[in-house]
Amino acid sequence: MRKALIVGGGIGGLFAAICLRLTGWHVRVIEQAPALQEIGAGIQLSPNGTRLLQATSVYPYLADTIFAPEAIEIRNGKTARLFCHLPLGDHAETRWGAPYIHCHRADLIRALETRLKDLQPDALILNAEMQNFYQDKDKAYVNLAEGQTLEADLLIAADGVHSKIRQTLIGPDMPKDTGHLAYRALVPLDSLGDLAPPPTATIWTGAGKHAVTTRVRGGSLVNFVGVVEADILQQHKAKQGIDTKDTQVKEDWFQDADKATATSVFADYHPTIRRILAEADTIKSWPLLARAPLSRWSDGNIILLGDAAHPMLPSLAQGGVQALEDGYVLARMLQNCETISKAGLAYFQERSGRVRRIQKQSADNMYLYHHRSKVAQIAHYMPIEIASKLAPSLIYKRLDWLMGQHYPSLM
Repeated sequence: MRKALIVGGGIGGLFAAICLRLTGWHVRVIEQAPALQEIGAGIQLSPNGTRLLQATSVYPYLADTIFAPEAIEIRNGKTARLFCHLPLGDHAETRWGAPYIHCHRADLIRALETRLKDLQPDALILNAEMQNFYQDKDKAYVNLAEGQTLEADLLIAADGVHSKIRQTLIGPDMPKDTGHLAYRALVPLDSLGDLAPPPTATIWTGAGKHAVTTRVRGGSLVNFVGVVEADILQQHKAKQGIDTKDTQVKEDWFQDADKATATSVFADYHPTIRRILAEADTIKSWPLLARAPLSRWSDGNIILLGDAAHPMLPSLAQGGVQALEDGYVLARMLQNCETISKAGLAYFQERSGRVRRIQKQSADNMYLYHHRSKVAQIAHYMPIEIASKLAPSLIYKRLDWLMGQHYPSLM
């Protein structure tokens, strides 16, 4: 039985382990944390992702915790005027063959962990820090900090945007600061009263900023993400007497945000958004950095996956879903190719074009949601509003390439 080592116990690493196990591999997932955990935030899983969770029997472990949004909506951030209402529910399953759902990231991690342990009880190695790695012609090796050396036929780097393996294989990258800062918060639905956001995936657009509201944990929590451009953020900081001198940008999801600044940034938004921020116990923030696409995702017996291969901006809600697609496609290529090296090349050829398109669309959306002039806003949203009311099939069709992606069965 072929063996795989997977560095990183996040969404991509766990799902890759499941897919490989289903195709006959012995897998070990190396995670430096003492327990699998995920940041307190929601995630949107579009049909191209939930289809893979269904195909690998992960979905039943997640089903009790999900929220199925009624629609995708685009609204004016200040007035809540509805520009687009695209029904989901049965529409998603009928058109794309799988549901569109929201869930808490921790619930997804738990479902993946449970499914993996069902397949291979000893698959997880927790509290294990990778010290270094290397490979020879036939094997890959990982040295752990406590002195143990593990060997396998395949090493998968699922160690995220700060991947040590990628930096060694490809070289240190130079991420570009997009000048955008993202906020996130979770708030009990019951605390919002009549100002609760609609039970949809809603984008609240505005000049130089936007927000997204979803629901998780069966609808009991509202998940908020807000993105603001640098100059607007600096203006609000200056008003509060906060030092606005340039500081080193840290790409860290766990940074505590200044609630007063976040509240000030969205003070001109609809009362729903203001209420969410007022009710939030804590608000986190992280800068949005962009990276140029890589020219390869593998080297011999070592293969990159998820954010280690292709980090992307959050404005298409595809980061986690694309990590799922990676794991599934990689397992299929390893079935079909003579060597791991050839499988790595085939995996890149299969995935890189799609991922680049998603990365570009994510970046474009950030621009489109932030139109600053009223003329630009009208020019962009009026056709969408008309199509949403008179020809919604045109909007569905524009999403088919993303939501409707199908891959051959692994089994």
